[in-house]
Amino acid sequence: MSCDPLKEKTMYVIRRVYEVKPGTARKVATLVQQQGDAYHNAGQRSEVRVYFNGGTLPGDNNRVYMEWTDETIDSPYREGVSLPKEALEIGAKVRENVISQHIEFYEMMIPAKMQLD
Repeated sequence: MSCDPLKEKTMYVIRRVYEVKPGTARKVATLVQQQGDAYHNAGQRSEVRVYFNGGTLPGDNNRVYMEWTDETIDSPYREGVSLPKEALEIGAKVRENVISQHIEFYEMMIPAKMQLD
């Protein structure tokens, strides 16, 4: 069965960025992976990818990133959604080590969006 690439669904990459206390990047990355897995297991998120820089690599130090893809950008507070208790409990542990955080949204390129001129 072949897939028509022009009919691919719009997808978004959603990335949460954490600036963490020095020396805690690996710990926070572990917790964030567990939190993402809890959302995934509850059917509320695709599989997550977590990566970090604890200061041993070039670039921004003490950063943790969690990203996933979705067909829509929805509020976690939308009607009918029950946030997984496990994810909320892990989130409290994450916040103990976070200096700041923000979320980024990107639209993925698909053939139907290709600019031909």
